[in-house]
Amino acid sequence: MKNTIEVGDKQFGLFIENDSIAKRTRLIGLEINADYEGRCPVFIGVLNGSFLFMGDLLKEVDLSCEVGFIRVSSYEGTESSGAIKEVFGISNNLKDRDVILVEDIVDTGFTLKFILEKMYQQQPASVRICTLLYKPASIQTPIEELEYIGFEIPNEFVVGYGLDYNGLGRNLKDIYRVSPDHISLP
Repeated sequence: MKNTIEVGDKQFGLFIENDSIAKRTRLIGLEINADYEGRCPVFIGVLNGSFLFMGDLLKEVDLSCEVGFIRVSSYEGTESSGAIKEVFGISNNLKDRDVILVEDIVDTGFTLKFILEKMYQQQPASVRICTLLYKPASIQTPIEELEYIGFEIPNEFVVGYGLDYNGLGRNLKDIYRVSPDHISLP
């Protein structure tokens, strides 16, 4: 494990170690097992960032469940662009189903608001959001469905464990935050 790394043109410092991520993921899995006992939820991962977290989370879930994915994008560099592009949508029929939407990070909330509008058109029985990271200082639209949170973090750009910087760094097992002297100011 390195304390500092370079991803693209930026330096990042170690922020959350993989052991901490694994322990928190295990606890979230136990909560979901208890909350959905006797039910068969549909887990929908938001690609690309959630793939590692969702894979590890599902290993902790002892329930019968289904898995699907949706892909949206709202980031350019280290900032949310605010423009959301649906690359491919939800393929499952969600009517009267319990849905657990799995995200890597919740910051502004705009991406989730967009996804939730699409999901509710299918009339699911329930929708809950499970996210590895949550930036409460960044939220710009309330997300009532946010139920399972791995870590609350400050409004800093992070990379690793599925999160990227311009497509790089998703494969890192730990999470790193951008070093202060490498943040681009407008």
